[in-house]
Amino acid sequence: MQRRSFIALALPAALAACGADNKWADDATVRAARYHSDDPPSISLLTVIGIPRGEGGHSALMINGSQRVIYDPAGSWEHPRIPERHDVLYGITDNFLHFYIDYHARSTYWVAQDTVPVSLAVADAAIRSAEGEGPSNKSFCAVNTGRVLRRVPGFEGAPTGFSPLKLRAWFLTLPGVVSHRYQDGDPANNHDVLLRQKDGSIEGYERGRLVRRPG
Repeated sequence: MQRRSFIALALPAALAACGADNKWADDATVRAARYHSDDPPSISLLTVIGIPRGEGGHSALMINGSQRVIYDPAGSWEHPRIPERHDVLYGITDNFLHFYIDYHARSTYWVAQDTVPVSLAVADAAIRSAEGEGPSNKSFCAVNTGRVLRRVPGFEGAPTGFSPLKLRAWFLTLPGVVSHRYQDGDPANNHDVLLRQKDGSIEGYERGRLVRRPG
């Protein structure tokens, strides 16, 4: 995928188009965007899953440590207020996390967020691993997400194949995992979502259409 904003891309052309980029925000921009969440440290696997066939469309990580970032290998979500270095997105407040999920959730895809609590040291190790991975090639989202996880204590068994579903199946075996499902009835294109996010309508998005369910 190439990067843009919060409800999924247009089917395989965008979701499966998981393409390497060389985006590299400068130090001052990354420092200014840094966001620390008061939520407990955790690592979340985000998996985009097709409706109704259940195929895997994309894999990414949300890591909440000393700061909250999204590792979005070969992803397509971007926002002018979110700096990126290769596949790591900085400044992920609650609203921007919602935007990211809303970008991928639509009538043809839903998003699974599977979260494992970890220590702050482990979460920060995951951020360093993501930062060290470099830009991802097209369709390598699950491969590189698995590679990032394998360098993190407690996640060494992560598979590194091309299937987001196999990676998620493994992640669900981890102790303490909590899962949520995000669905949205938006049509299978992201044009309106990008406009909604980029015109400044960030605050109050919880009144929008994205639905979060257990499991």
